[in-house]
Amino acid sequence: MKKLRNVMLVLLVLAGVISIAVGIMFNYYSSSVGGNEKVDVTIENGSSNVRIGEILKEKDLIRNTTFFKIYLKLFNITNLKAGKYELNKSMNLAEIIDILKEGNKFSEDEISLTFQEGINMRKIASIIANNTNNTEEEVFDLLKDEEYLKKLKEEYWFITDSILNKNIYYSLEGYLYPDTYRFANKDVKVEEIFAKLLKKMDTVLSPLKEKIAKSKFNIHELLTLASIAEMEVRNKEDYREKVVSVFVNRLNRGMSLGSDVTTRYAIKLDDKRALKKSEYNSVNAYNTRSSTMAGKLPAGPIGMISESSILASLNYPETDYLYFIANINTGETFFYSNSKDFEKKKQELASVNQGY
Repeated sequence: MKKLRNVMLVLLVLAGVISIAVGIMFNYYSSSVGGNEKVDVTIENGSSNVRIGEILKEKDLIRNTTFFKIYLKLFNITNLKAGKYELNKSMNLAEIIDILKEGNKFSEDEISLTFQEGINMRKIASIIANNTNNTEEEVFDLLKDEEYLKKLKEEYWFITDSILNKNIYYSLEGYLYPDTYRFANKDVKVEEIFAKLLKKMDTVLSPLKEKIAKSKFNIHELLTLASIAEMEVRNKEDYREKVVSVFVNRLNRGMSLGSDVTTRYAIKLDDKRALKKSEYNSVNAYNTRSSTMAGKLPAGPIGMISESSILASLNYPETDYLYFIANINTGETFFYSNSKDFEKKKQELASVNQGY
C-alpha cells in the first residue's frame, strides 16, 4: 500500500510539472511576437487553416504554425475568413484570430496614426496634420476650447480643473495614451482622434483608481511625475521607479527637481542640442532647473506616458536617493544620496555625455 501511495505521489507531481510546463508553453506561443509594427496580410479565398498559419508565420505575426493549428482545434475554430487585413505585431494570437473570424473590415481609405511614448503635443499635432485633413492650428485651437475641455471633465473621471491652469502649454498634454490607432479616412476630426486616445488612457488608469486615491499626489501630479520619468529613462522600468523616488525625495526636502527634460520642454526645444546656461536659469512653470521651482512639480505633464511610467509614479520605492545620472550610450542609470558621489560619477561620464 505504501509503495502504491509513493507511485501515486510521483504521478501527481509529474502531472503537476507537465501541467505547469504546458501552461508556460501555451502562454508563450499564444503571446504577441512583440513590437508595434503594422503588417498588411492577404488571405486568399479557399485558404486552409494550415495555409493561413503559414502566412501569419511568414509575416512574423505568430510564433509557431503547429501551435496555431493546435489552438484552432482546441477551441474548435473553423470560420476564419479570407480578405485583406491590417494586423499588428503587438497583437496576441487570440486577437489575431478574432479579427480573422470577424472578417475583412480593411478599407483603402483607412488611416493609421502612431503616437510614441514621450512625444509632446507639438509632435502629436504634426502627426495629425501630416496624416489627416486637419492642420496643426486646429489641434492647438481645440486644446484651448474651454467648452470642449469642460465636456471632457464631465466624461472622464481623471480629467480635472488642473488642465485649465493658465500656465499649462497644452491642456491635454500627458492625458492622451500612446499607441497605434486606426480611423476611417483622412477626414477624421481632431475630436475623434482625441476621443480614442483618451478612452485608451481611461482603460489604463481605471484599474489603478484605488492606488491613485491612496497616493500623496493627485492624478494630474502623478501624470506629471510619470511624464518626466518617461523622458528621463527610456529602457528600464525599475530605473523609472527609482527616478520617481529621487523626485519625491527632492520635493519632500524642498529642493528643485533639477530635470533637464523639463527645461527642454519649458523652452519648447525639440532637438538634442546642449542647453545654454540662460536656458537652465529661465524662470518658467515647467523649468525645474530654476531655483524658483524649489519643492514644486512642473505645471503639468511634458509628453505622452506609457503604462510602465504611470505605474512607476505609483509604485516607487522608498530610497534616500537625491541624484541620478545616466550613461547616454548604454542607458545605465546611477543613483546617489549625496552630491559628492554624484559629481564624481558625472565627471567620469563627462566625455560620454558631452553635449547633454
